[in-house]
Amino acid sequence: MRLLLLASLRAQTGNATTAARIQNHLHAAGHICILKDAFMYESPTEIANLTCTDKFDAALAIHLYKAGRLLQGSRIPFGIIFGGTDVNEDVKCEEKHRVMGAVLEEARFAVAFTVKMKELAAAEWPDARKKIYVQTQGIKTTPSETFDWYRFLQNADIPTNTASLHVFLLICGLRRVKDPLYLVEVFSDWHRRDPSVHLGIIGPAVDPLFTSEVKEKVKRTGVLVITEEQKRSFRTTSIPKSQHLLQLTILMIVLRFPKAPGVHLLQEMPQDDLHAAMKMCFAVVNSSISEGMSAAILEAMDLDIPVLARNIPGNAAIINHKETGLLFSNPQEFVVLSKSLINDPIMEREIVTRAKDYVKKHHSWESERKAYQNLVLRLQ
Repeated sequence: MRLLLLASLRAQTGNATTAARIQNHLHAAGHICILKDAFMYESPTEIANLTCTDKFDAALAIHLYKAGRLLQGSRIPFGIIFGGTDVNEDVKCEEKHRVMGAVLEEARFAVAFTVKMKELAAAEWPDARKKIYVQTQGIKTTPSETFDWYRFLQNADIPTNTASLHVFLLICGLRRVKDPLYLVEVFSDWHRRDPSVHLGIIGPAVDPLFTSEVKEKVKRTGVLVITEEQKRSFRTTSIPKSQHLLQLTILMIVLRFPKAPGVHLLQEMPQDDLHAAMKMCFAVVNSSISEGMSAAILEAMDLDIPVLARNIPGNAAIINHKETGLLFSNPQEFVVLSKSLINDPIMEREIVTRAKDYVKKHHSWESERKAYQNLVLRLQ
């Protein structure tokens, strides 16, 4: 079959990673699968024209609203893969809820990453229950062998001469639902007391306006601006010049201090390098308000790295607290749990071992491949 796969394809986002993985699965079965960015289209008419012009036989959409709405009234059969925020957040909007219900009614099938996600969707649209299948995300990590951790730390402005360095990585697209600022203040306070701990926030600028807020919050340098009026005051005021210089020096010192010491906003990077960075860090962090199923959490587990995640349904579905990871309910608890992880290497090793076993058993890449290869047969 010639298949259209609609999704948000911003590099290094969860939907884009899932889309690429599903495309790979379908190509392996002999299908042609073409990825298209849902944000490049505005209406179902545009997609109808595309499917006609490019002679698509069927379609898939990741995210019931963002991509699924474009398939309303489609002349070709289609399936839906829930994204997470569609079921967790978009259902709260009456108009989005109506649109998603109509799309789900037309879909041949829908895929939920967890039983919990299926139950949430079925509660909103009871008639669709029988067409919703549960398929967890399959995980395969590919850390680069040429990744330079030392250079990574230097570029992040993280000291490399510290005997005991603990780098935490928060990996997410910069948008409000991921809440990357949730831990910034408490982490900075912790860093002031323990300079060995650092938090790196890494991911693409999905929401430009919110990204500006994040940059402002963690900005590491100040810009000294002197107005013309201030310049004149240096020449005309009776205050001694030495006092002006002292005030100016103090101002420059204040501006040179980072707003959030110990917190670093990092550039997104290729998947292989990201996996290598994760493998070298102390722990991976998730502070999202809402999640479908975090690939970054599962990848960390696969890479033998401990995970600290906000206690929300999507995270609790894949983390058993103190068994396969640590769940925190507030920023202060995050610090307490992080300290316990640092101070108890035996607990860390046990968590990492159990998490690795969990991923192998429940998030098999091969099992996911077979599931999607079978599901698309329903679109014939």
